Amino acid sequence: MTRNLQSRTALIWSAVACAAMGFAVFQFWGNATQGYIESNSLFYWWGFQWANAASEMEHGWMILGLSLWLFWRNALQLPVAPNPAQPGRALLAMGVGLGLHVLGYAVQQSRISILGLLVFVWGVLVLAGGKRWGRAAAFPLAFMIFALPINVLDTAGFWLRMWVIEASHTLAHWSGIEVVRNGTQLFSPDGRYQYDVAAACSGVRSLLALTALSLLVGYLNLRSWWARGLVLVLSFPFTYLGNVVRISAIILAAQLWGQDAGMIVHEWAGFVVFVIVLGLVQLSVGWLGRLVPGIRLGAPDATAPFWSTPAANDTGQFFLRDLVVRVGPVFLLALGTVGLTRHFDALPLRSETGVRLTTEGINPVPLPAFIGVDWIGRQTAVTAIEREILPPDTGYARRNYVALHQPGHQVFLSIVLSGRDRTSIHRPELCVTGQGWTITSRFDHDFVITARDEITLPTTVLRVEQVDTRTGRIFPALLAYWFVNSDRMVATHWERMAYAAWDRLRHGRADRWAYVLVQTDAVDGEAAALTRLQEVLAGTVPEFQKPLPQR
Repeated sequence: MTRNLQSRTALIWSAVACAAMGFAVFQFWGNATQGYIESNSLFYWWGFQWANAASEMEHGWMILGLSLWLFWRNALQLPVAPNPAQPGRALLAMGVGLGLHVLGYAVQQSRISILGLLVFVWGVLVLAGGKRWGRAAAFPLAFMIFALPINVLDTAGFWLRMWVIEASHTLAHWSGIEVVRNGTQLFSPDGRYQYDVAAACSGVRSLLALTALSLLVGYLNLRSWWARGLVLVLSFPFTYLGNVVRISAIILAAQLWGQDAGMIVHEWAGFVVFVIVLGLVQLSVGWLGRLVPGIRLGAPDATAPFWSTPAANDTGQFFLRDLVVRVGPVFLLALGTVGLTRHFDALPLRSETGVRLTTEGINPVPLPAFIGVDWIGRQTAVTAIEREILPPDTGYARRNYVALHQPGHQVFLSIVLSGRDRTSIHRPELCVTGQGWTITSRFDHDFVITARDEITLPTTVLRVEQVDTRTGRIFPALLAYWFVNSDRMVATHWERMAYAAWDRLRHGRADRWAYVLVQTDAVDGEAAALTRLQEVLAGTVPEFQKPLPQR
């Protein structure tokens, strides 16, 4: 019997075996974070983002369906290669995919693990269908990145939101409508209408979906990658323009027919944004086609059945040796991946922290009940929903301080201390907006504490505001936060994430980070608000925060 290394049967069974091992790894050892979404499955973690309305990732289902269709379409159009088997490239891709997953698991970042999953799937397809399936799957799998929940868009969306509001406010004034802007609120001077332009209204929710669809239009119509990239870049100003039209239409309707009319336009104008953006994208594609001859793709022709993966002298024979040669390395890599994930799960939780602990070692020490003779601190309970969604080894300490010398003013101070799971602490901006506050801007500020040893607290300060729905009155406030562990103090979420990932990778340890938040109203001005924050921090930080080691 002639040994046939190119046997289609061996290729398919090898790919099935590798896919099964990959599925087991990503299903049972796929997710290192158990807060919010308590599951070991990376598939469940990702799918939950698409099904959860609060994640604003419903377009993930659309991206998945389009990616499957693109793979089928591409495979139909590509010619059948005479030597399709590429086991070396396939094994390398699967190894890289598992390596990315180990990295994502180590730093407790499931998004990196998802990138590893996509690379692993590409390797399986290359093993099963050779170069043809590899080329057919390259773009569809890369397209799946648009279905990832990417928090960095929160920051980009914040500025998109502010620019849309500013442009809509300016256009209204140019057209003679005396609309008043306060942060993210737009209202008429006579009180006939009032709107808070939420993130979804300013295009943040549609940003990923529109850029994905724009790239898809460019991919299906243009031959050159630079042209496709240009169409993708153009989708950003188009999205901005579409949402300016949307907010301006809401203002115009409210000015002419009142608040209810504006709300009707608000409900339906989201579809108009898609029409505007995709229409402008199509016009750009047509313009590029006329400007650069030959850049447009012609009508596709199917060259071979989707399943056609011919192999030289294919007899349908199955050889155990072929299976071992192709599957054996993946089995060893998968086994090593499982071992490493279990190692990271067992990393010792450092007893050292940046804040002082109570005797049980979980919670920070209670905050002082009195600060001099001017402030009284009232205990504030941790809500049941916080305890339910955060990991059980999360620690808390919080008080609401009332100023005796400034009647009516309070300062809220909260400490959240992480456990083993990084999801004990999330981006402060998420919970702030979830509590009904609107972030209007942010700035850096250093608080200097001179009691005992001088301490400089680098903080991020958010300017936030909330509208009383009964009176329409706007309440401004300042919210400052920082993060501290036993080694360092940082002012941003991204710095904390980077240092936490480095400590797990480089030093093999799980550090406990404390997230400290302090908030007060700014009705009497920002200078007075910062002074209140300074007074409370001066009387509390030396009591709960440890001195950092000298560097």
